[in-house]
Amino acid sequence: MRKKSRQQNKIITFIVTFLLMFTGLYYLGLSYVPLELYDTQTMTADMPEHFYVDNWCKMEFGRKEAVLWDMTRVDCLTKDYAIEFDFAKKWAESVGQSLYYAELTHKKPAVVLILKNWTDLRYVKRVERLNKDIQIFLVKAF
Repeated sequence: MRKKSRQQNKIITFIVTFLLMFTGLYYLGLSYVPLELYDTQTMTADMPEHFYVDNWCKMEFGRKEAVLWDMTRVDCLTKDYAIEFDFAKKWAESVGQSLYYAELTHKKPAVVLILKNWTDLRYVKRVERLNKDIQIFLVKAF
């Protein structure tokens, strides 16, 4: 009887330890985004995308809505970057457009992800995981 309870205690301890490690890794490793690593600006919430493009691009001395030779439009073209703006949940679309615009303009790709709430940080982590040298800028709009 005593052996069974010791074995059960060991199994329960193992399961609890595993769960604590897994949740700890999830919160610290997979979804944690250190905001101090990014150029983060706070702007008015609940505005359309072009509001953020206008204000952010003006601050960075960029050319907004720059038309390229194939009639595509870069949201903001600066001296160093071809920047695509999008709300964070459209992260994949913004990455693809930024890479394309960077190729056409011979500039570095960059995205500005507009965060509507704290849970949007998971999308920033997805862009980080791509490992494609894409500059990430954040706008907190909440």
